[in-house]
This record gives sequence, structure tokens and C-alpha cells, in this order.
Amino acid sequence: MRYREDKRFGNKLSQLGFGCMRFTKKMGAIDREKAERELLRAIEGGVNYFDTAYIYPGSEAALGAFLAKGYRDRVNIATKLPHYIVKRISDADKIFAEELSRLQTDYIDYYLMHMLTGIESWERMVNMGIKDWIVRHKADGSIKRIGFSYHGGAEGFLKILDAYDWDFCQIQFNYMDENSQAGLSGLRAAAARNIPVIIMEPLRGGRLADGIPKGAKDIFAARPEGRSPAEWGLRWIWNHPEVTVVLSGMNSMEQVEENLRIASETEPDSMSESELAVFDEVRREINKSVKVPCTGCGYCMPCPQGVDIPTCFRCYNVRFSDGWFNGMREYIMCTTLKNVRTNASLCIKCGKCEKHCPQSIKIRDELENVRKKMEGAAYKAVRAASRIVKF
Repeated sequence: MRYREDKRFGNKLSQLGFGCMRFTKKMGAIDREKAERELLRAIEGGVNYFDTAYIYPGSEAALGAFLAKGYRDRVNIATKLPHYIVKRISDADKIFAEELSRLQTDYIDYYLMHMLTGIESWERMVNMGIKDWIVRHKADGSIKRIGFSYHGGAEGFLKILDAYDWDFCQIQFNYMDENSQAGLSGLRAAAARNIPVIIMEPLRGGRLADGIPKGAKDIFAARPEGRSPAEWGLRWIWNHPEVTVVLSGMNSMEQVEENLRIASETEPDSMSESELAVFDEVRREINKSVKVPCTGCGYCMPCPQGVDIPTCFRCYNVRFSDGWFNGMREYIMCTTLKNVRTNASLCIKCGKCEKHCPQSIKIRDELENVRKKMEGAAYKAVRAASRIVKF
């Protein structure tokens, strides 16, 4: 296993982290016996960062039961506060106490505000008193480091990054999301502040492993290195020196063994120009299903009505490249589950954006297509429910 430094605290973190959201289920519950075999092999292979969350059903309890067998001091636990169900600061206390109980520990190494979608999410918690709450738990040692996980556009990420003295952050990053969500610019901005960056969705939930088009698989297969699409994807992320830990939701011993091997071999800035050029080919093949040729450059922004144009187009494209469910999930999470919405139907067709688009995209027409395809009955039901739960 290779390790990367948490430059804030000087400790070494395994560059492969174990994402505990996708444990195998058996009869509707986590198959703990199987999960524990996989967790043990990961620890034996040098993994020392384990990520879970309050809202992952059974995950915290399963991880806690395993670590209580003598492994707690060998690992870092990361878990998360679901701020979107917190209505008052006492709710945070109750949730945190329950998490400590589930995990059978009296401290969390890396604690996150879960799924911030924009600066408004953080400001809502600040107004509730979260800063004093963090200070209190850091002082008593129950929280060692505080961070946040993020789902939104690059501009919002930078605002959150500057809004607090964060110890670390967690972003979605992979070779198809280089210019999406926080993206490469966000990764570099965090690293420039010496903030460790934890990577989630390195393979888009496995879709960049087995779910890419045949043409893209053929491009990888034609290479002499003999790597699987998953290995190509992971190596691309670890090639970035700004990355600290890459989370993998491993749920088979084969995945654990493969990822341990890759993580033991891969170093930053180790890929050749020829290897990196492969990703340009693969992206072009995957993007054949893309409906809007938006590069995410952001020249169209800001929209006077608050539409996050690049994010709307990215999620719309995901609907066609990765399936309806994944596109809708991204769209709802990144434009709607927030205090200030940024969805396509806010567009009034003023045309200001089109004057600055280097791709000459007919943005107004495409936003109308996004509205028609993405804001149907399912979207409206979630939007109505989100009025009750504040993100």
C-alpha cells in the first residue's frame, strides 16, 4: 500500500480508502460475515481509511462491530452529519451520539458535513450554531478533524472552501468528471490550501468499470498494459498528486485484491503521455451519447435567474450516458435539494448566456429540453418533499 500525507496533521493515509456504502446485502440486511472478511483483508493490505455515513442503512453498525474486535486503533473512521435532517443544533447532538454508539467508539477521526450542495447549505448550519458545535466536539476530542462532502458546481465549492477553516473535504472526481462538480479546479484549489481531498465515485458507482460502451472497452483492451477499465480509471485519479485518498465501495474479495494491488503500484505523475491520451479517446467514445456538447467552462455564468447552466447540461447528459435514474439523481441533488434552486425551469430565455458560449450552444433551447426531460412527475414529487427537508 502507498500512503499520502494529510498535510494538515502530518499523518499518513492509505491512498485507497474503503467506502462502506455498498456492503453486500443478505435477506435485506448487510451480510456482516462477508463484509468482515473483506474489511479484514483491506486492513491486512494496508488500508487505514474507512468511510461510512449516518444514512447508509446498517453501515455504521456493521463497521463498528468489526472494528471493536481489536482493529479500531489501526484505522481512521470517517462518517457524516446529515445536516439536511437537522432542524436545531440539539438534533446534531442526538445524531452524533447515535453514530458514536453504532461505531462503538468515543471519537471520529474524520467527520463530514454530508452532501453540501452550495454555500446556502453551510450558511444554514452556521446560523444554527454549527461552528460552536464543532469547537465543542473538537475540544473534548470526539471529533479530530472536520470536513465536508460536496455535490454541486465548481463555484459553490470554492465558496464553501473559503467559508471555514476546513481540515479536509470530499468530492466526486473521475476521468469523466474532470470538469464537473468541484472538478479539477476544485481539487487544485483545496490542495493549494493544504486541505486533504478524499475522492468519492472514482468509477461512478462502477459504471466506469463495467458500464462503459463496448467501443470504450475496446480502446482500453487494445493497450499493451492489459488493464481492466476499473484499473485505468483508478490509476488516472491516483496520477493526480493533489488527491489524498480514493474511496472504493468494495463488496467482493476480488475487488479488494485488485484494488490493493493497484494502490500498491500507483504513484502520482507516473502515467505517460501515451497512457493519458487513451482517456481522450475513451471520453470521445463515451460522449457519443452526449446530447449537449458543454465542456463545463462556465463562460455562460452567472445566469441572472440563478440557473446553474453547466450542471444542468451535465446531468442531462448523464441521463443518456449513464441511464435515467443516475441522471435524475444527479439533477435533483445538484440543482434542487438546496435552499436556492438552480434548475433549468428558472430560465426566462434572456439569451445573455449564449453571447459568451465558446461552443455556440443554443443554450435557451437546450435548457428547455432539460426542463422537458428532467422536470417531470418524479422530479416534482422530490421537489415537493424537499420543501420539508432543508438542504
